[in-house]
Amino acid sequence: MTLQGRIAEVEERIIRACAASGRDRSEVKAIAVTKYVSLEMVSSVLDAGLMHVGENRWQDAELKWKALGDRGTWHFIGHLQTNKVKDVIGKFQYIHSLDRLSLARELQKKAAAAEQDVHVFVQVNISGEDTKYGLPPESVPDFLREIAGLDRIKVIGLMTMAPFEGDPELTRPVFRGLRELRDELNRLAVTKEPITELSMGMSNDYEVAIQEGATWVRLGTVLVGHEEGS
Repeated sequence: MTLQGRIAEVEERIIRACAASGRDRSEVKAIAVTKYVSLEMVSSVLDAGLMHVGENRWQDAELKWKALGDRGTWHFIGHLQTNKVKDVIGKFQYIHSLDRLSLARELQKKAAAAEQDVHVFVQVNISGEDTKYGLPPESVPDFLREIAGLDRIKVIGLMTMAPFEGDPELTRPVFRGLRELRDELNRLAVTKEPITELSMGMSNDYEVAIQEGATWVRLGTVLVGHEEGS
């Protein structure tokens, strides 16, 4: 299938998922995850009107960002090592993987030096899998209170990853859990501004995530494909 064909199919499925849950299509944004595709494909993605690009590692993103960084909105969606913060600040408008205090402090330090704010999602390990990064849900309120004084960090949302399931319906409790956590944090007014965003759902399960409240879905193969050798 062509890139345009994949975009059209994903759009149709997003519309259906929104309709099934009584949501407006405008509430959901798709991030094209380009970690497995070439610079040329990323250019094609931007040409096609997909303006949100997601990368997992600076080493893989560097050439793409240097060539195309001024064209779209860039999201860092992978585990961020503290020593790589200097590479992503000022280049990625959103970071989806804040999961520890040391990272928050380094983001604050580098963002303050650059005189820029950084918009972040706190990563939460809803499923409790040992193989996944993220804070346990019960630790999130205290973590948010700890970083409240870091004025360059703007917490806009929560992020999670569900286990890969043959039946995407089995991921529903994970996505529902993240939405319920966000709503509870807002009820408790843990943050100065309400948390509005939920980054959840990937190629295998994004329709279920949308039905449970996702505002950002991170779509790789289903949207941009997979190029051999990349």
